[in-house]
Amino acid sequence: MTDFDGATGVVAVGASAGGVEALTRLAAGLTPDLPYAVLVVLHMPADVPSVLARILNRAGPLPANTALTGAPLVSGNIYVAAPDRHLLVHDHQALLTEGPTENGHRPAINALFRSAALTYGPRTIGVLLSGVLDDGVLGSAAIRSRGGTTIAQTPADALFPSMPLNAVEAGVIDHQADAADMGGLIKQLTERAIKERQMEPDNSMELENRIAMSKPFSTDFDAEALGPPSGYICPDCNGSLAAVGKGSYRCRVGHAWTAEALLRARDQEMESALWIALRSLQEKAKLSRHLADQTGPGQMAERYYKIADEADHAVSVLSERLSATTRQSEGHGG
Repeated sequence: MTDFDGATGVVAVGASAGGVEALTRLAAGLTPDLPYAVLVVLHMPADVPSVLARILNRAGPLPANTALTGAPLVSGNIYVAAPDRHLLVHDHQALLTEGPTENGHRPAINALFRSAALTYGPRTIGVLLSGVLDDGVLGSAAIRSRGGTTIAQTPADALFPSMPLNAVEAGVIDHQADAADMGGLIKQLTERAIKERQMEPDNSMELENRIAMSKPFSTDFDAEALGPPSGYICPDCNGSLAAVGKGSYRCRVGHAWTAEALLRARDQEMESALWIALRSLQEKAKLSRHLADQTGPGQMAERYYKIADEADHAVSVLSERLSATTRQSEGHGG
């Protein structure tokens, strides 16, 4: 047991696309005598106020509030991440930080899961709900490595199954359940006997946790300790990325990426570049025809018309590529 008067453990919950519906059903099934505190991260826009705490407060028996830095974690309470802040655990209290984004997100699920695992160890239950890509996979692995237990929403029950499915396929999930059925499973897990064991320090996990706790643009960590250069560039800051682990990268100012999220970011960069090229080609064709009309009949006009035709052809090719990219993006969700 911990020597803290409040919660003896935490349920760390992560969700993304489709997560509000899943979180609502999860909250409805939680028991009022839950001996753990519940911490919730939902990927959300940085500049839009969140009403998630109010939604969860009405959905079930446990009181839910937006987390505040320094708030003691009390059993039977739900603490919800605020927009544009990581929700972490420090000294058995909630901590909101402006640490570097992870997979383009702040709050990030991996950051919460790592932090909870380091503080509560085997008394951590990680829950991964509906979402896209793979935020939460590395965090779930961190929870299990410290003796905690992980649960994923049954993919067939999730509006967006990719996130829980990626975790299941990565082998970092102990249990699967529908969101509405998780409350009973969580209560059972909080009542299980915890076998105390001496944990070896995990320097890599502790370093990543310190980075998540840091201020924006902080360099109060040894970038060389992150890992060898990967040869890739950070989409957030264009700095070089170090290979932290298998399929995991961080830049020198701390932005974190999984391979799947990095690939998706490259798709978005390519799409942006194609839109810029499309606009430039359309303007080139329009300007060339304008010059041809001003010049009048002759070789110069024919040259301008040829340039316009070539630009129109390139526009057609790029339009088809952009349509395919857009369909692919819609398939991945938001």
